[in-house]
Amino acid sequence: MKHFSLLFFLLFPFFAQSQSVTDTTLTGLTRSKLTPLYYGLGTDRLGGARMETLDSAIVLRISGLDTTRRYWRVRLAPSLSAYVPVEQVQVDTLLRFPAHALTGSWRTWGDTTNGPIPGRFDYLSVALPARLPYRSRQEVDPNRIVLDIFGATSNTNWITQMRTTKGIKNVWFEQVADEQLRVYIELNQSTHWGYSVYYQRNALITRIRRRPDSGKLKGLLIAVDAGHGGSNTGARGEQSKRLEKEFTLDVAQKLKKELERSGALVVLTRSKDTNIGPTDRIRAMRQLLPDLLVSIHFNASGTASVRGFSTYYKHLGFRSLSQAVLQELLKVDPHEFGNVGHFNFFFNAPTDYPNVLVEGPFLSNPADENLILEERFRQNMAKAIRKGLKNWVKKSQ
Repeated sequence: MKHFSLLFFLLFPFFAQSQSVTDTTLTGLTRSKLTPLYYGLGTDRLGGARMETLDSAIVLRISGLDTTRRYWRVRLAPSLSAYVPVEQVQVDTLLRFPAHALTGSWRTWGDTTNGPIPGRFDYLSVALPARLPYRSRQEVDPNRIVLDIFGATSNTNWITQMRTTKGIKNVWFEQVADEQLRVYIELNQSTHWGYSVYYQRNALITRIRRRPDSGKLKGLLIAVDAGHGGSNTGARGEQSKRLEKEFTLDVAQKLKKELERSGALVVLTRSKDTNIGPTDRIRAMRQLLPDLLVSIHFNASGTASVRGFSTYYKHLGFRSLSQAVLQELLKVDPHEFGNVGHFNFFFNAPTDYPNVLVEGPFLSNPADENLILEERFRQNMAKAIRKGLKNWVKKSQ
């Protein structure tokens, strides 16, 4: 009886999830360039676990609808499904998912005079019969980008590789499973500086950012995000009752001055007490394409004894940036909350540029709050972030 109970509880999440979806067979297209693709129906206060952010007009095989009618279940491959918000998909009853979608020609080249930032990108193009769904990830040691294309089958293609590439070292692919083609992009640089995946017509493009030449902050375009703002106040100090949004803006403005003294070009996501939503901030950064992004926040906990600095990343290739910044922050105050990975914060999600979320000390801890209230402490915090960025950029050469 004990064994049966244990087995039931182990399998219960599977039963619960499978019963929460009504089976159907439809085909749809993603509506926007920021369509989230989720691993499952689980969530936390920051949202669901995101597999990928898809481009617009991606053709999807819809295999079910959850009972809340909020998410479509989509079939990526025979043994892999994911979930997309209903409002992000245009169902088309006349559309059919392409069967036996064979890959076409492949090409890599380096940007010399064109592109959003001239001379800073390499490209891989894979011709496909339709805009098929995909997912990507970073790997380190060796540094590479791994891209899965779902519904695709390898054809007898060759890869044309131009000598203008600098960031791409090698490209190859393998058919890892039915309807799952895996692309490997080996990088010719010691750190990840970001990449984007998108379609141009039916060609899937992976754009890889090359590392800067100088190894210095001078000339880099750095985005500094002051968390919260306006009606989105953030945490509140237990003693002072002062709001997180005030401190994030103050540190962001101080960091801007620090970086500008180092010769960097700096853009703030907000320069006053305004409420700018996550989607608007992400869209603005996609247009700007900064070299680096730092988001400033201060922490809080229901346990008053918890304190210290922390930094956060989602993608493995950007962890070294978050570690470099945390190392300098701990010289300002040694209390450490930690370096947190695979974090589900909206500004950790982009792969387009290296990014780090900095959480200052806890407004819920009396000792930490006293530190935060000191202007000198906030100035030293800004200096430490600047030093962390400087060290990481130098080490990336």
